[in-house]
Amino acid sequence: MSDVERAEVESFSLDHTRVLAPYVRLIGIEHGPRGDAISNYDIRLVQPNEQEIPTAGLHTIEHTLAALLRGRFAGLIDISPFGCRTGFHLIAWGEPTPATVAEAIRSSLADLVERVTWADVPGTAAVSCGNYRDHSLHSAQEWARQVLDRGISLDAFDRSRIASA
Repeated sequence: MSDVERAEVESFSLDHTRVLAPYVRLIGIEHGPRGDAISNYDIRLVQPNEQEIPTAGLHTIEHTLAALLRGRFAGLIDISPFGCRTGFHLIAWGEPTPATVAEAIRSSLADLVERVTWADVPGTAAVSCGNYRDHSLHSAQEWARQVLDRGISLDAFDRSRIASA
């Protein structure tokens, strides 16, 4: 064992072989010194170790969700992709419920599939993105459609708890 001191990271203790994507899972709520709450969510779009969203599609989903979600529930701080490319961390002020987050994700993905055009995707130029050439609206829409077809569960281990549309 190494002498390197390291902190426990919740997501590395999650059994990725047991979860059933797509789902929304509350990882935890942190409270600041003044009592303000920050919620951290696991937004898993595809099954870990079985699928991964190609970087161009994931990148376009990220940029599109960043814009669409802010109009769907108050307090969104950030939505950032997992390095494994199976989903996102969503960080928000307050304590939005998993159902609120799932509905915001579902309706945003539905808009991505049905209404978003290339002109609607933010941050696709060199001045607004650090890797602007790595985007694919087609890929983003195909992956979003697959998530919507499966439904988004409110339980990472139980597909019978699909969020209602």
